Formats: sequence, structure tokens, C-alpha cells
Amino acid sequence: MIHVKRLVLDVLKPHHPNALEFARAIAETGSDCRVQVTVLEVDEKTETLQVVVTGSDLDFERVHAAIGQYGGSLHSIDEVEVSNVGSDGA
Repeated sequence: MIHVKRLVLDVLKPHHPNALEFARAIAETGSDCRVQVTVLEVDEKTETLQVVVTGSDLDFERVHAAIGQYGGSLHSIDEVEVSNVGSDGA
């Protein structure tokens, strides 16, 4: 079974919610989800973020939905880490 372990995303979002609230919303998408947000650029109405999401089995669709729910727009998936876990749990 393939598990998504890490995503590095380029996201554009409005100033509200702030980066902390935005990261919390993304972290709620998984039980062991960890989120790191770096603000790369700020303009009059928006912020460009690098969002790094890690966990044992990320649900990309839920992460993407959380970004959209809080007014964000996914510009690109810049990095992905996945693993293939065999039926024996290895």
C-alpha cells in the first residue's frame, strides 16, 4: 500500500486567517499530521506560503480541501515523499 509521507506545497492565501490558524486547519486533516508554514511573500491582499505537511499517511484530498476552505489556492506541489508498505507491514 502506498502512503504519502511528506508534501511541500506552494500556496497563495488571503491575509486572514493568519499562518497559525491556517496551519492548524491543515493539521486537523490527519491524526499525526505535522505542518510547517513559511511566509515567502506578502502583498496588499495575499500571502505566498510554502507549506510542508508530514505524517504517516497523508490524505492529499483532505489537505487540499482544507486549503480551499480557508481561502487558499494550491499553486503547485513542489515535493512529494511516498512509501510502499507491503502487506507484512514492512
